[in-house]
Amino acid sequence: MADSNSLPVQTDKVWFGLFLPQIRMDFATVLTRTSAAEVAGFDSVWLIDHLATPANNQLDLLEGWTLAAALAARTEQIRIGHLVTCDPFRHPAVLAKMVATVDNIANGRLDLGLGWGSMAEELRAFGVSEEPNKLRALRMRETLEILSLMFSGEQFDYSGTHYQLHGARGVPKPQQNPVPIHIGGGGPQLTMPLVRDFAHWWNCPSYAVDRLDELIPLAGEAQISVQHPVGLAHDESDREKVVARAERRFGTWGGLISGTPSEVTDALRAEVAKGVRGFVLQFDDFGTPETVARFMNEVAPEVQAGVGA
Repeated sequence: MADSNSLPVQTDKVWFGLFLPQIRMDFATVLTRTSAAEVAGFDSVWLIDHLATPANNQLDLLEGWTLAAALAARTEQIRIGHLVTCDPFRHPAVLAKMVATVDNIANGRLDLGLGWGSMAEELRAFGVSEEPNKLRALRMRETLEILSLMFSGEQFDYSGTHYQLHGARGVPKPQQNPVPIHIGGGGPQLTMPLVRDFAHWWNCPSYAVDRLDELIPLAGEAQISVQHPVGLAHDESDREKVVARAERRFGTWGGLISGTPSEVTDALRAEVAKGVRGFVLQFDDFGTPETVARFMNEVAPEVQAGVGA
């Protein structure tokens, strides 16, 4: 179980992450938007980990972990993560080496988002796994145990149902101790027990926001972050246009927040009052520099002020 004294972000501060799924984006675009988020004051940027674009495999999609390494080498302050790394894609020892490498490149700015791989059609299409959901969740439990051993830098043996390691060692270690582990998902039977036992952070996806109250008690000591698609208007003059565009792009996702800066602030502060301390946001204009700056200038300080309210 995560040690509450070692949680990477204090509970008296709310952090803000930009969700930047790299669909139909070349590297220059991803870097420009990441840099803009860093300048604006966002705490983190979050990529996706897929072998093809969900629901449309004809769209370009850069690989998430090599992209993270490139961003880590070209940024200075913003944290970098994935929502979420797909556990079945990689042996846990390989993943541990990737995490340690990127965390060293980033000077300790990596967040490890992890999920057990809920898109069965993608796993079948690429010949990765035919296992049922329950088995993939059990496999991820072993992954999390092995990651902890690899990050220690000590030699170890491991004998599990799915993995056996003999005289293994993970060096160099990550710079962070611990590496913040974010487990994403909203399943009470398969995902939330992993959150309770291993996560520093539980990331509630937008599709599960309507169940936030019932899922929070299942998260154990993990702190809580929430994903939201956001339509952020300048003011009342363009509110109707922005709300309509956000609804058109994200209306089926769940958890959509749109409106003026004050309306977005009120919605996020309501979740801060429930104990949420992190927000991962995807904007309806895909995170242009103007929008991310407006959010950090007009919304973020007011949300942060809600912690003590």
